[in-house]
This record gives sequence, C-alpha cells and structure tokens, in this order.
Amino acid sequence: MSVDVEDYFQVSAFENVVLRNSWPNIALRVEKNVERILQLFDDHDVKATFFTLGWLATRLPSMVVKISEAGHEIASHGMNHQRVTNFDPKRFRADVAQSKQLLEAISGQAVLGYRAPSYSIGRDNLWALDELASAGFTYSSSIYPIKHDHYGMPEAPRFAFKPREHNLIEIPVTTVNAFGKKFPCGGGGYFRLYPYVFSRWAIRRVNNYDHQAAVFYFHPWEIDPNQPRISGLNKRSRFRHYLNLTRMEDRLTRLASDFTWDRMDRVFAPLIARQ
Repeated sequence: MSVDVEDYFQVSAFENVVLRNSWPNIALRVEKNVERILQLFDDHDVKATFFTLGWLATRLPSMVVKISEAGHEIASHGMNHQRVTNFDPKRFRADVAQSKQLLEAISGQAVLGYRAPSYSIGRDNLWALDELASAGFTYSSSIYPIKHDHYGMPEAPRFAFKPREHNLIEIPVTTVNAFGKKFPCGGGGYFRLYPYVFSRWAIRRVNNYDHQAAVFYFHPWEIDPNQPRISGLNKRSRFRHYLNLTRMEDRLTRLASDFTWDRMDRVFAPLIARQ
C-alpha cells in the first residue's frame, strides 16, 4: 500500500492553472486528510509507504512525524512535484538529495524509496535511476508499464525488476493481464473509474495467478470530495480529478478489508536486501 502525499492543488494536471508561486497562499487540506487515512489504516491493520513531497514536509513536519510514529514508511516524492522530464541530471540530483535529507531529518527514518511525480521516468530519461542510486535510494516506484497520455513505459516489466547496472530496484504500480490486454489496477484515477469488483478481481488475479504482491497507490485529496474546485481546467482534467471522490473512502475501506497490506520496504525486502 502506498500514498502519494500531495495536496489537491499540486497535481500535475493543474500545473498550468495553479502556478507554484501561488502555493504558499493556498490553505492546506492534506494534513486532515492524512489523519483520516491514518485512522482508516489503523482500523484495518494496514501499514503503508507514504511518498511525501518535501515542500509539504517543510510546512507540516508534524504530519510526517505522525506518519512515521504510526509505523509507516516515509519515502520521497521529490521536493515540489516537478516531473522528472523537466529536469536535467544536475537539477534532479539536487532535488532528490534535498528531499531525502529533509525527510530523514524530520522522520528519523532512512528514506529508501522514491516515486517520481506523475510517474515521469520512462525510456527517455532512465538516467534518473542512476541519480537515485547515487543519492542512496534502494528502490524506485516511478515507471508505470502502461500507455497513458501523460506517462508510461508499456514495454517495461509488470513486476519488480533491476533496470540498470547498479543495484536500484524498480517496483511498478500493478497492472493485470486480461482479455489479451494490460489494464492498470493499482489505484489512482483508475480505481475511482472502474467498479470496485473489477479492482478486487484484478488484484486477486495478480496474487493468485501471477503469484505477485500488488502495488496500490492513492492521494489524500482523493478522499476529500469537499475540496475547492479549480477553475480553468479542460474537460479531461476536470473529469479525471473529480470523478467519484464521494465513493473513494468507502472503496478504500473495502480494499483494506479484502486484502492484507504492508509497507513497500517490507514487502520487497528480499529483493532490496539481495542487492
């Protein structure tokens, strides 16, 4: 189980509408949403990995401490939710190093994992994995093995693999093979789009047919149907962001009950330790 800790106005689809220099003037909603998630996880004995923005950690260090003290893994989502495709190696190196050091100082944990904003590592910028390894990360969950208009590397393996010569492990969000095609079933907007019965079937198939653990993710803003509506969005972005927000918390509760979930560093410990 994983959570991408960012607030509702920080999603990549809003980057041309909500400018970064306006972020400090927007009231944060993420802390209360994280508290609800922590309670849901505690109620169902779920442990998770929280890929956390450094920008939020600097403003809400107590939130990071609460996550850590509840027994969850703290991992990096970069500093300011900038896609890796917007970086050169030098700037990316500085971004991930800063986020790692910050999160470790606040949480008291070693930060082992990184997830790129909007899964923005793919065939054209695999050099980013080299920078992650050099910065001391042991795993990434940044390559989505699907075709999407904003991201994706469909030829990538569906399950954990070693993409480069160094020891970094890439752990993709889960997809399922069905009807001769590959379908995303690891959370996000797809989890809100598909009926819950499909998601449950797909994850069970991955467990029972592929004999693999499923990697699931969501965002705190997805359980917040009362979040402010952003104006100026195109129809596609509006549909993707606001679809079925009222149903998300109930679906997560069912998901937490139907499966056993743990932190990524523990689920994949044998692979990580082998390196």
